[in-house]
Amino acid sequence: MELQRLKYEIIFYEDRNFQGRSYECMSDCSDMSSYLSRCNSCRVENGCFMVYDRPNYMGNQYFLRRGEYSDYMSFGMSDSIRSCRLIPQHRGSYRIRIYERENFQGPNHELMDDCDNIMDRYSLSDCQSCNVIDGHWLMYEQPHYRGRMVYLRPGEYRSMRDIGYSGMRLSSARRIMDSC
Repeated sequence: MELQRLKYEIIFYEDRNFQGRSYECMSDCSDMSSYLSRCNSCRVENGCFMVYDRPNYMGNQYFLRRGEYSDYMSFGMSDSIRSCRLIPQHRGSYRIRIYERENFQGPNHELMDDCDNIMDRYSLSDCQSCNVIDGHWLMYEQPHYRGRMVYLRPGEYRSMRDIGYSGMRLSSARRIMDSC
């Protein structure tokens, strides 16, 4: 029996309520303007995606799972969707090492589970760099998974400023475990 590959897909629409021209996307897209003049609604058919309000995966970002999003404002976005990134399904362990200061300096801790309040649990005043060892993670500006979010995939992040988060304090972390 042959294993069927999961087809990841998100469909973007120029207008609210799935109206206007559309663009089907099955992978990362760094600039939606090549396909649509604007993007005001989308439908996630399969998979999980991060959408961004600026090209090149910059600006405010939002996590979307399978479902319909008839208006970009319904999930907190203040402007049109400009880029998107596919979040591949991960099976296995989750590990991230967080550091209080940039360049992997200062007190640090390794997380293997969700953490709703980094300061309370680890006495870290901030998280300014990290190393994602396993899995895909969302870091949030406020405790209890609230506020602006940052998607982190495996790799080293020497400074949150390098990925467009200057002055943002990261206060909670959650594993992306959805089978989407």
